[in-house]
Amino acid sequence: MTPLRTLYIDMNSFFASVEQQEDPSLRGHPVAITAISAESGAVVAASYEAKAFGIGVGTRIYEARRKCPGIIFRPSRHRLYVRVNQKIAAVLDELGELERVRSIDEFQVALGGSTGTLTGAMELANRMKAAIRDRVGSQLRCSIGLGPNHLLAKIAGKLEKPDGLQWLAPENMPDRIAHLQLDDLPGISGGIKRRLHHAMIWDVQALYALDPRHARQIWRSAEGERFVRGLQGENIPLMETQRNGFGNSKVLAPEYRPPEQAVLVGRWLVEKAVERMRRNEYCARRISIHARFLPRGGWAGSKTLTPSQDTRAFLDIYKTLWRKLLLRNPRIIGSLSIQLGDIIPLSQRPGELFLPLEPARQSRNEKLSAVIDRINHRYKSRVITYGVHQDHPGFFEKG
Repeated sequence: MTPLRTLYIDMNSFFASVEQQEDPSLRGHPVAITAISAESGAVVAASYEAKAFGIGVGTRIYEARRKCPGIIFRPSRHRLYVRVNQKIAAVLDELGELERVRSIDEFQVALGGSTGTLTGAMELANRMKAAIRDRVGSQLRCSIGLGPNHLLAKIAGKLEKPDGLQWLAPENMPDRIAHLQLDDLPGISGGIKRRLHHAMIWDVQALYALDPRHARQIWRSAEGERFVRGLQGENIPLMETQRNGFGNSKVLAPEYRPPEQAVLVGRWLVEKAVERMRRNEYCARRISIHARFLPRGGWAGSKTLTPSQDTRAFLDIYKTLWRKLLLRNPRIIGSLSIQLGDIIPLSQRPGELFLPLEPARQSRNEKLSAVIDRINHRYKSRVITYGVHQDHPGFFEKG
């Protein structure tokens, strides 16, 4: 049999399961996790008890109440989920070679030697399932996929939920996934699906039989060839991505949509983005704001500066950009995005004689910002801030 190289773990209903683990009174009941408590808000995660009523990601709160009058809502708690994610990662790394933490609820483990056989990989997968239940939480379940590469392992992990264990390899492909639609496969977007249909590729069997060189033409990039070769079982490693910026986006809750409240959320987003950039030892030459107005319209603006990781410098520019945004007279702001672009590693930043700024060294203000980072990290809270801002908890956030 083809050697197995990847074990892919997909935690089942992760956010809801963590809440059920924390609060035993929620166990066995339909639970939905929300980012915005207003009736117009949407569900960002649901327990399997709630999914049985047709409630899932994107279901509006009022609709969830109609489908399941007894449903229990809980606000998302990002820090809690991150802590559980880290506990799971530590357990997996003890039992095997944790290769990547793919997301808040997905993990990739490398296989080889005895675990590269189907029997060995199955045994390791079952040990990992038991360890997560015993050492992290009895309510936490996962589906595990095994494969000769990360793509087939990930697809296998989604074949059986909850608590599944499946494998995919050339020996059972493509028949094992013949029931799936093209866009059920990770990486097949609506646009790629339309291109495949235009090329007369209608189902998984036809995609599997496709010449990888033809796939490159359909995708209009080498990614198409990589995808089909991976689907056919070749060991195609993940491409290392190059970071091109730092940012945060937020869909605003109704109470934060007036401009006088939205501006404070924006300050919070700037602080978070610059702090993360500083932690990764980068500097940015540009800050950009993108705002979406309700019911329609929006505004975007940006400004350049000497490469910096100084929070106060970016907040000063943010203030200037916000004044320009207000010239559009927005009444309600639906969402905000802050992006720090044109980044370079701090180690590559040149010096500036007239600032003064030493090559590859933090400025005085940047050192002060780093001290604030350490204090806030120690107390696990923003005990020191750069003026007034508004935290906006919730999971409609990226970056």
